[in-house]
Amino acid sequence: MLNREISRTTALVLFAVVIFAWGLNWPVTKIIVAEVTPLWTVAIRTGIACAVLLMLLWFSGQLALPRPGDIPVIVAIGFFHMVAFSALMAAGLKYVPAGRSVVLGYTTPLWVTPGAWLFLKEDMPPSRLIGIALGLCGLVVMFNPLAFDWSDRQALIGNGLLLLSALSWSVSILYVRAHEWISTPFQLGLWQTLLATVVLTVLALLFEPLPDIRWTTPLVFAFGYNVLIGTVLGFWAMAVVNRSVPATTTSLGILGTPVVGIVGSALLLGETIDLPLILATAMILTGVAIGTFSRR
Repeated sequence: MLNREISRTTALVLFAVVIFAWGLNWPVTKIIVAEVTPLWTVAIRTGIACAVLLMLLWFSGQLALPRPGDIPVIVAIGFFHMVAFSALMAAGLKYVPAGRSVVLGYTTPLWVTPGAWLFLKEDMPPSRLIGIALGLCGLVVMFNPLAFDWSDRQALIGNGLLLLSALSWSVSILYVRAHEWISTPFQLGLWQTLLATVVLTVLALLFEPLPDIRWTTPLVFAFGYNVLIGTVLGFWAMAVVNRSVPATTTSLGILGTPVVGIVGSALLLGETIDLPLILATAMILTGVAIGTFSRR
């Protein structure tokens, strides 16, 4: 593990790793859900990630039971981010191209801003309103109500699930902002992941058939990337970066993730990058950037 004090150059390199790890995780997850049902996909991923985190905490001497004051944040992140966001995202990817999905998933800040104003009493300057309006206009461009096939039930369900996943993530973010941390996020990550694994496994047993997985080489590599790079490395590196890089820089820089996701989807899955997708992505990310910059 890295020490808390790292150089700015190292932090920025780790930040680039996070952006690429999370961006490519969307087309990789798309590959997995083509072979495994959504709930089992996320349950298997979180189960393996839980085992890896247990080993990392054990060997680094940081394994500890959560304090009572941290139970609420474990529940909030475990349910709303690791269960709701991940499961809804995986289900949405079943019906929606990965490039479009990653943009919808990263509309989360558009929902966090009004939530922070309503529940956390944060200011709502005009710049944030402009950012929200621009982001919502980007969603309209992406959906293009006049050209959208409203009779396509799978497309409606898929896009709706992805927007719900973004809303679920926003609930987790809002609670994390309000929570007074006792243990470190890295220490609590194990218990959040353990809770998510149990809940997701129960849901998968209730609502999906037992998986009959053919462990082909591409699927093994996809799961390996999904767990080790997209989950464990990505979240650990982001925790390190947050200690060394200004919050505004990380908030704006993470907007590179959807761009990596779109390009990765084109390269790995052969998805088309058309003009409406480019325009909608630019509008949504610009709106998020304006809203983020106003929180300096």
